[in-house]
Amino acid sequence: MKLSPLIITIMLTMLLSKTAFAQLTINITSIPANTPAGSDIYIAGSFNSWDPSDTNYILTDNGNGTYQITFSPSTGNIEFKFTRGDWATVEGTSAGGEISNRTLNYSGGSQSVNLSIAGWKDGGSSSGTAADNVFIMDANFSIPQLGRTRRIWVYLPKNYSQTTDSFPVMYMQDGQNLFDANTSFSGEWEVDESLNSLFDDGDNGVIIIGIDNGGAYRIDEYSAWINTQYGGGQGDEYTDFIVSTLKPHIDSNYRTKTERDNTGIMGSSLGALISFYAAIEHQDVFSKVGVFSPSFWFSDSAYTHVQNKGKQYNMSFYLMAGQQESASMIPKLSQMKSTLLNAGFTNSEIKYVTHADGQHSEWYWRREFPHAYIWLFNPLMSSINKQVINDKIKISPNPFSDFITVDIDNSISDTNIMIYNIEGKLVQSAIIIKSGIINLQELDKGIYFIQIMDNNKVLSTQKILKQ
Repeated sequence: MKLSPLIITIMLTMLLSKTAFAQLTINITSIPANTPAGSDIYIAGSFNSWDPSDTNYILTDNGNGTYQITFSPSTGNIEFKFTRGDWATVEGTSAGGEISNRTLNYSGGSQSVNLSIAGWKDGGSSSGTAADNVFIMDANFSIPQLGRTRRIWVYLPKNYSQTTDSFPVMYMQDGQNLFDANTSFSGEWEVDESLNSLFDDGDNGVIIIGIDNGGAYRIDEYSAWINTQYGGGQGDEYTDFIVSTLKPHIDSNYRTKTERDNTGIMGSSLGALISFYAAIEHQDVFSKVGVFSPSFWFSDSAYTHVQNKGKQYNMSFYLMAGQQESASMIPKLSQMKSTLLNAGFTNSEIKYVTHADGQHSEWYWRREFPHAYIWLFNPLMSSINKQVINDKIKISPNPFSDFITVDIDNSISDTNIMIYNIEGKLVQSAIIIKSGIINLQELDKGIYFIQIMDNNKVLSTQKILKQ
């Protein structure tokens, strides 16, 4: 049967009218008082691939403290959250804590719902304290080994976008506390500020992967063994996640030095316990481990694990704790050092550090992080970057272009002069009887270290800059 144009028009009008009314309207009746002025508020959910800054899903500001959005999702259950443009500014509790995804059953047709936003995860700050070269790779990165997701932070060296170089990688626990005061529990480590400062001083850079702890799952994930009072026991699965899921993803998406010699892991407290466990269990993956105020009290299995595994590869262990921590902290740290030595590791592989003022606190770990990083990732820089100024040795000019003059006092006998680049590689050496001019025309522009020695004794170490 042939339909008349009039009937077709009427049918299309009815269809479009029906479609137009198939809409969901969400009204925000109140927002937190600390919401930065002028902030856009977005909705992200199962209907837009959880994009926290989708410009198609910005709520309309009604100008009276309320917001509104109307859209047409598929019928059925939808999940969503509100953000201010990224997952660092997602909604939370009134105190800034995590909340579960919102859920709503959309039955089709015209539907309206009123909601309120209690707080923001970043505390309502218009900007966090993380440096520009820190970002959240994924707010919900899958942990298939545990059936969970986790926020993952990435710190890239300051020159990452200006070079094609690859960099070492360190995986760090309790990512909330590493970079941003707004997400930390009791102060951040300032990992980004420390590394940026070291980079400016000549360090060759590192990629940091910060893994948020699982909140209520933290104790379970950060120990491979069960403590009858506190829990634990999911450390194997968590460690496998880092080794088998996260590391391959990082290596595939960033310019990393993938080999074990350029891969480290670090944490504090229970985060130190699981980092240490991962390093011993996977010596073929990690060669460096930073162990700050470790919770070795959690299980004596931490010691038997070292004994059973033994030394399989050369390693670097940075063991550190403060004397103002628990009464068992230093004794158990010392016991672990002895256990490592008995398992075949050498003193040169272990840096054992205690501090009289050290407490179980972020401020302490923040202060000591740069020292641990340098020892683990650039041990030569650790020694030559400590400038030794000797009034009897003058080096000029600095900065220089092609030549430097070394003026040595007559009281000093023959000297060996060595020049290292920022990676610790010897690029030039010379023997000077008293004073002399050194030709450095062939060196590229950049930072170098000049070390002057007499019979294996360091007389002077200075940083020089070629312009």
